[in-house]
Parts: sequence; C-alpha cells; structure tokens
Amino acid sequence: MLCRSRDLDGSHLGSRSGWYAIYTRHQHEKTVARILTSKGFETLLPLYSAVHRWKDRSMLLSLPLFPCYVFLKGDSERRLDIMTTPGVCALVSTAGQPTAIPDVEIEAIQRAIQSGAPVAPHPILKCGEWVRVKCGPMEGIQGILVRKKNLYRLVLSVDMLGQAACVEIDAFLIERLNGPPTKVVHPYYRSQTA
Repeated sequence: MLCRSRDLDGSHLGSRSGWYAIYTRHQHEKTVARILTSKGFETLLPLYSAVHRWKDRSMLLSLPLFPCYVFLKGDSERRLDIMTTPGVCALVSTAGQPTAIPDVEIEAIQRAIQSGAPVAPHPILKCGEWVRVKCGPMEGIQGILVRKKNLYRLVLSVDMLGQAACVEIDAFLIERLNGPPTKVVHPYYRSQTA
C-alpha cells in the first residue's frame, strides 16, 4: 500500500524537486502526512500490512514501512510550514541543510509497493549480493538479495535513514550485478526523466 498525496495548490517547496525525509514522533506518520498534504505539500508514506495479535483478537493494520519517517517532495523554502506541523520533530539534514534522498532509492520503494508483492521492513544490509530485476513490474530495480526459508527477498535501502525494506521476489526474475545500484532502468522512468 502506498499513501501518496499530490501537490494540491501546484506549489512546490522550491526550485528543487527531490525527496526529503521528515523525522516524526512515534506513531504520528499518518497524521503528519495528512496535515502536510492539506498544506499543499506532496508527501509519500509507504505502508505495509501486518497482522497484530492480542490475547482476545487479531487485527490487520497498515503500518509505516519506515517508522517515524514521512517523505516530502521539494526543498526547504517553506520550512516553517513543515516544522510547525504537529508531530514533526526534524527535517533530516546534513550540516544544517536538508539532504535529498537519491531518486533511485525512492523510485525503487514506490515500484516495489506498486508491484503488489508483499513488502515489509527489513534491517539494513551492507553486504550481500547485488541484483537487478530483469523483467516484470519491478524491472530495473536493484537491491541486495537475501533468502529466508524458501523465499527470496530483495532488500531496498534508504541509506541516509539507515533503514531498509524488503519485497518478495522470484529468483528467476533477477540477475547478479557487480556492485551497488546506479539508477533505475525502466521504460516508464526513462520517458519521465528524458
């Protein structure tokens, strides 16, 4: 599941159109995304489904794929609007300046969720075999291949946040790479960026 808003009033955060991460209070991600959307920002809140069990019942919940983070498109010209939003703790920054997340990481997460394959949080990995999806709805996505029991999963990292997610994938859909990802190579994204 993908919770994504459109820029309601056509205004962006500035001349840059990259994605930035907002650090939120625990369990305030949906509220922050909703309020920022109502302020005219384009937000991205990737969600996944999980069954939580209590003594007396079980419930299917939609939870943030990256707990305590909401992604925002644009730069920091409207920083006051962002920082005064209830539940926002900080704009993820380096040396006091908001740091853009590489487009390849955001595109990989969006496409993995849109593929309909099961997606879940995963510990970030620094070693493992880099692979690329050869065909299908996730064609061109690159990540680290891991195996858990009889299932293969592609781990997609957002390095700046130190977090990752994994998506189930069939082994025959992937090919080995010699190093870390470069960019998403897919006809749809090629035409969008050209």
